[in-house]
Amino acid sequence: MRAKPIVALDFSSKNEMVQFLQSFEEESLYVKVGMELFYKEGPSLLSYVKDCGHEIFLDLKLHDIPNTVYSAMKVLAQFEVDMVNVHAAGGLEMMRAAIKGLEEGTLAGQKRPKIIAVTQLTSTSEEQMQEEQLIDKPLKDSVLHYAALAQQAGLDGVVCSALEAREIRNRLNESFLRVTPGIRLAGDVADDQKRIVGPREANELGSTHIVVGRSITKAQNPYASYKQVNLEWEMN
Repeated sequence: MRAKPIVALDFSSKNEMVQFLQSFEEESLYVKVGMELFYKEGPSLLSYVKDCGHEIFLDLKLHDIPNTVYSAMKVLAQFEVDMVNVHAAGGLEMMRAAIKGLEEGTLAGQKRPKIIAVTQLTSTSEEQMQEEQLIDKPLKDSVLHYAALAQQAGLDGVVCSALEAREIRNRLNESFLRVTPGIRLAGDVADDQKRIVGPREANELGSTHIVVGRSITKAQNPYASYKQVNLEWEMN
């Protein structure tokens, strides 16, 4: 069974989030809580979302020295979220420290959260990567390199665009997660995303998970938009 679309709760306050989730009282969602909402509301917000019956991808993109990431992950594991992430650019030692922290911080009887690594942000173009990061390679090569490092470190998968998902699957393995943001329904505005596709195309290209924000959260009827995303995502 294909994983549920992950709904990005990119709101500025808990009140906005609660109002949005009221449209889904009969639906068990997989949601993404990012920096703005988490930093403003704190861990209590995660407890609220869990009490509503939803799964959580806590999207904080940790990137620091290994010991700091290790300690931070020990704390995040105690929030009983379902998935967390780091930047692959932090390197093998940092990613291994992140897993160690998660394993040591996970409460007895609970399952360790999945951990994935950000390769290149879907807001990053090839020109930006080459000029600003000084990576003198095609963007796809950088993404594949980071994905291989993440697998070597023992992570569960990566964040990538759908445009790289198939080759990551072919080079690594089917079970390695390929979480794809930058998903838009036909006719929606791209905003700050550069490498975007629709839900059905992400399915065809080999994504295991999709992250959808504004196409659902800014829709006139969020519930109907979510159902449309889910329908397209599950098409073969």
